[in-house]
Amino acid sequence: MESTAAAAAAARAIPPFFAESARSSSQSRIPSRPKLSRSPLLSSLSRKIRLRAPPTAVAMGGAAAAAADENPSSKEAKLWGGRFEESVTETVERFTESISFDKELYRQDIRGSKAHASMLAKQGLMDDSDRDKILEGLSEIERLIENGEFKWRADREDVHMNIEAALTDMIGEPAKKLHTARSRNDQVQTDFRLWCRDAIDRIIPYIAHLQVALVTLALKNEGLIVPGYTHMQRAQPVLLQHHLLAYVEQLERDIGRLVDCRARLNFCPLGACALAGTGLPIDRFMTADKLGFSAPMRNSIDAVSDRDFVMEFLSANSIIAVHLSRLGEEWVLWASEEFGFITPSDSVSTGSSIMPQKKNPDPMELVRGKSARVIGDLVTLLTLCKGLPPSYNRDLQEDKEPVFDSVKTIVGMLEVSAEFAHNITYNKERIYRALPAGHLDATTLADYLVKKGVPFRTSHDIVGRSVAFCVSQNSQLKDLSLDELRSISPVFDKDVYEYLGVENAIKNFCSYGSTGLECVASQVDYWVRKLNIERI
Repeated sequence: MESTAAAAAAARAIPPFFAESARSSSQSRIPSRPKLSRSPLLSSLSRKIRLRAPPTAVAMGGAAAAAADENPSSKEAKLWGGRFEESVTETVERFTESISFDKELYRQDIRGSKAHASMLAKQGLMDDSDRDKILEGLSEIERLIENGEFKWRADREDVHMNIEAALTDMIGEPAKKLHTARSRNDQVQTDFRLWCRDAIDRIIPYIAHLQVALVTLALKNEGLIVPGYTHMQRAQPVLLQHHLLAYVEQLERDIGRLVDCRARLNFCPLGACALAGTGLPIDRFMTADKLGFSAPMRNSIDAVSDRDFVMEFLSANSIIAVHLSRLGEEWVLWASEEFGFITPSDSVSTGSSIMPQKKNPDPMELVRGKSARVIGDLVTLLTLCKGLPPSYNRDLQEDKEPVFDSVKTIVGMLEVSAEFAHNITYNKERIYRALPAGHLDATTLADYLVKKGVPFRTSHDIVGRSVAFCVSQNSQLKDLSLDELRSISPVFDKDVYEYLGVENAIKNFCSYGSTGLECVASQVDYWVRKLNIERI
């Protein structure tokens, strides 16, 4: 019963796209086994080996192949098929289609086509009547897609051909003028740059939302001191606010990288055509302006082959993922019984199927895990591009799925990290009890000696011997009597106790950017103003 219920729940959770694929797969016809003329040896072996038919088209090609198989007789001539005497085989069609994933670019493709049509009309390469029909038709296609009424066809290969062929079906001859002075090479580049630009604009608010969550968490824990770690060992005391703001700073650099990437990708390849440009009198500056680009790309070969912007974008996402993974690692550790510094609420925790007592910080474990996926998307792109000569190569069809995956994953990681931040509590009593261990005030004591005129290396040695004495006595530095301290160095005086203990250590930090009270208060004020956070 339990497995049946689990299977039913899993079925309910399957997205419609995959559910459709599964239904199509189960209903597809399995090809009959071909008849073979067997040699005596093959006849002998066949008694031991069962010859298997090729897998079904659906199993190999997914939903797109299933769509193509719905009505094989409906296949039409390719828009590029003029010089060919034979059509491609179904195997080749399944392997080379990209409509199963690049239909994600439909908004950008339609937007680019509208700008291109307007430019062609302005330049006298089509009349205004044809332009208006094209613009109206493209708007109708976009409406159909948005409403789920558009039929994507695998035999039309990709998003560009699907939309252009549908436009031709809709308005006839005027649609055939749309591809004037344009190749799919510069068309897909334009679509992809627009998509990445939109994606960056989508990601940045999620980063800012996480920054707000972290600053809000800092405001709730004003004055709380936590152990600071180096080498995963106790090092010095720090204010929790200071610690959390370190992540906020990392995220701010992440935003900066995305903004820089956006500026570099914001140049228009449209009009570069296949690779050499065109002999027709087009106005590339007009299309660049209509699409919100800074300018046309200067070199037509570079325009159709460049994927630097994709690698840079995925690199920026990978650094974000690493930052989130480090945050996730810390919160997972701090939620453990060994630390016990934080308690996630039930609303962001999960349990165990066998251990009733368990309460797991699974969202942050998955953030840590999914960082590998985002880094893998970057490695895919780097490997894809490393051996390609200039201009367009079909390999570049494979650049889109890693980008789509990276963006989807990063958005999810950012969203759940902010949700987690809003739903954790710092266990102040547990943290306070943990503070004495590790002699966190040792460096502050060394600073005290430096202020007394002792060279730092000498003060380092004196404090090291003081710590060794504490270890032998199972005591803390602040518990040593003045006589005990003077037995190690006569420089110690009554004012030494103003430097001992974590609270005094915090009070004595004063350098810019440090964990001192005034410094951290200034940092908090900066972020409250920058992020427009209301203090409660």
